[in-house]
Amino acid sequence: MTYSEPTDLAVLACPGGESFADEVIKHLNHIYSRRFRQKSDVLAKRYEVDRTSLVKDINFYNDLLTSDICIRGDITKFRAPDFKVKARFTWFMNGEFKTEILDCIRGKDVFIFQDVENHQELVLNDGKNKLTFSVNDHIMSLLVTIDAVRHAGAARITLVLPVYPYSRQHKKKGREGLTASLLGHLYENLGVNQIITLDIHSREIENTFHKARIENLHASYQIIRELSKIVDLASEADDFVVVSPDTGAVDRNKFYATGLKKPLAMLYKERDYSVITQNAHTTNIKSVKLLGDVRGKVAFLADDMLGTGGTLLKAMEFLKEQGATKVIAAISLPFFTGDAIERFDEAYKQGNFFRIIGTNAVYHEKLLSREWYIKTNVSGLFAQVISRLHHNQSLSDLLDNRNIIEKLVKQDKPTESE
Repeated sequence: MTYSEPTDLAVLACPGGESFADEVIKHLNHIYSRRFRQKSDVLAKRYEVDRTSLVKDINFYNDLLTSDICIRGDITKFRAPDFKVKARFTWFMNGEFKTEILDCIRGKDVFIFQDVENHQELVLNDGKNKLTFSVNDHIMSLLVTIDAVRHAGAARITLVLPVYPYSRQHKKKGREGLTASLLGHLYENLGVNQIITLDIHSREIENTFHKARIENLHASYQIIRELSKIVDLASEADDFVVVSPDTGAVDRNKFYATGLKKPLAMLYKERDYSVITQNAHTTNIKSVKLLGDVRGKVAFLADDMLGTGGTLLKAMEFLKEQGATKVIAAISLPFFTGDAIERFDEAYKQGNFFRIIGTNAVYHEKLLSREWYIKTNVSGLFAQVISRLHHNQSLSDLLDNRNIIEKLVKQDKPTESE
């Protein structure tokens, strides 16, 4: 189907993923409206025809292609499709779920949204119940929805999971399961064709799938865009350093250091693995060592996810003790579980850090009211990926965004005349 009438693209949001899906749909509407306008302007000029007449002709062509009698809307303008599929989600008192799809999705390219880390209050049973779901509740809701979509005759099923559930259970150490792999097999057996996620905890999870594809997106451009608003990234002064919070995050922070053309330091943490982290105050870190220099510099740390936050809090406090002027952290998936927000409030008052940049991939109302928290929006990135996947187009420039990051860093750099 053409950009001008993507009626085969359907978005179905599980209760936990509805907020993120609504934001992505706004961007989808903008993408298709802009594309329609650009295409009609170019074609009108190329074929030397009146644009109004051309738009009517395009709409006439789309009316011929649709399986309905015609598409509703003004034939002289772009007729925006209704991407969102209506559904009813029922939660039973014994904890079971049921998904009923209220619109026809037969033969459509369906994108199912779910935010498994959304622990805000959700409205179910047509507004009769308000519930807070666990990760496992969200997963079961997702599985039931996939099954409903499959039985409803969807042509292709794509999961949009900003947070890939159980991604930290990807390595086998003794007598334990590979839960990340288990879920991958469940998705495939239910007929899922592809998965879109953000900064997956381990690339090894991609090896789980036999047929389905996984598109792992990165929020680096969106994070650097926000970082550039609070730090002069174009400055050639030796006053900014990227710090890897641990050995596991070296590659991620090396990417930032290379893109920003800044030095890279690293923290090494000695841990007592007999201690299980319960909250942000109690961690298993016994000592921290710094490889590099942060004295008199702004220290920037990036990590994929933040749970209780104890590890990051200790790292930021240590960097301040080592003489960093400001400590800024970027988190792709800001869970902030338990009493993490309160602990970060305390650390902020003590001056241990300046800002935390997090994405909207996890819905968290409480964070947005904090002075120290900056939200960066990745819904536009997901919308572009969904549009391109639907039209079988390349994702290369979206998955490898080093070029646009370089342009972003250079755009505020003063010229010789200045």
